Amino acid sequence: MAKPRKKAKASPRAKVAASPFQSANTPGFGELLERLGVSLAVTTYQAGKLMLVRSRDARVSTLLRTFERPMGLAIKESGELALGTRNQVWYFRNAPDIARQMPPAGQHDACFLPRRSHVTGDIRGHELAWAGDDLWIVNTFFSTLCVPDAHFSFVPRWSPYFLPKPAPGDQCHLNGLAIKDGKPAFVTALGETTSNEGWRAGKAAGGILMSVEKNAVLCRGLSMPHSPRWYLDRLWLLESGTGELVTVDPETGQKTAVVRVPGFARGLAFVGRYAFIGLSRIRETSTFGDLPIAAQSAELKCGIWVIDLPTGQIVQFMQFQAGVEEIFAVEALPGMRFPELVGFQDDAAHGTFVIP
Repeated sequence: MAKPRKKAKASPRAKVAASPFQSANTPGFGELLERLGVSLAVTTYQAGKLMLVRSRDARVSTLLRTFERPMGLAIKESGELALGTRNQVWYFRNAPDIARQMPPAGQHDACFLPRRSHVTGDIRGHELAWAGDDLWIVNTFFSTLCVPDAHFSFVPRWSPYFLPKPAPGDQCHLNGLAIKDGKPAFVTALGETTSNEGWRAGKAAGGILMSVEKNAVLCRGLSMPHSPRWYLDRLWLLESGTGELVTVDPETGQKTAVVRVPGFARGLAFVGRYAFIGLSRIRETSTFGDLPIAAQSAELKCGIWVIDLPTGQIVQFMQFQAGVEEIFAVEALPGMRFPELVGFQDDAAHGTFVIP
C-alpha cells in the first residue's frame, strides 16, 4: 500500500483563485453532524460538483470534486459509493488505511478512491440505490429502472404499466426510488403520460407515487414528487413543487404533510430522528415557472435543511450563498465524520495505490 504523492509547494508569488462557493450554517449544524457521527454527500448538477459536507470541532468543512452533471448517489454498508454522472456511473471504495495518510495526517477517517466506471450513455439517470449487490438506476430518459451490465449500456428491469416497453423520450420523468426490505419498492414520476416529455404540461399537480411490486399507482395529484424513502416503517417523499416533506400511506394513498421548507425540496436522507433535505432555488424556466412554490421564488433558499421528525420542526440548516443554486442528491455517510474523496484534478488519483 503506497502513500499518496505530496503536492508540490506553491510559489510564494502564486495566486490562489478565490472559490466561487460560499455557505453559512446555523451554529449547531456542525455539532449535530459530529454527534450523529456522520458526514453528508451532496450533488449539484447545476454547478457540476460532488460535495462532502463534514465537521471538525463544530466547524463545517465542504470538500468539492468536479464531475460532469453529477446526480444520483448511493452508499453501500461495505463502503462502496456510486455516483451517476452525465453518461457513466463512477464507483468509489473507502480505503481507511489511505485516509490516515492523507494530509494533514490524522485528520481523515475515510477516503473514497475511484475504482471503476461504467458507461451508460446519456440516460439522464436520476436516483441510484443499492439492493444487495445490485445497483439500481432510475433511467429517466427511457422511463425504466435498470442495472449496469458489462456487456450492455444498461439492462431494463422494471417499467411503469402504462409504458410496458422502455423507449427513449422521458415520457413520465421517472425520477425517484425507495428500497424496502432489500428490494426496489416505490418510485416517483412527474406524470402518468406516454408521449415524449408529456409530463411537462401537468407537472404542477400531475405527479405520482407507484408500487414497484404491484406496478400500480398508490397516490396521484402530487406536485413534482422526488426522493421517496422507506424509513421507520413509513413511506416518505418530497413534494418539490410545494416544498413539503410528506408521508404517504401505501395502503390508502393518503398523504400527510410533515413540514414545509423554504425551497424546491429534492434530496432526502435520514439519520436517527433527523431528516436532511436538499433545497434548491428555482429558475424562471418552463420547468419551474408555474409551480405552487414559484409564488415565493424571491424567498427560496439553496442548501441542506435539518428536520426533527418527532416535532416536525426545522432545527438546523446550511445555506449556499454563492456558487450553488440547485441540489439533487443528499446522502448520509454513517460512521464517517471527516471523509476525503480523491478526484482527478491533482496527482492524488495517479499516485495512490491499494494492493492486496
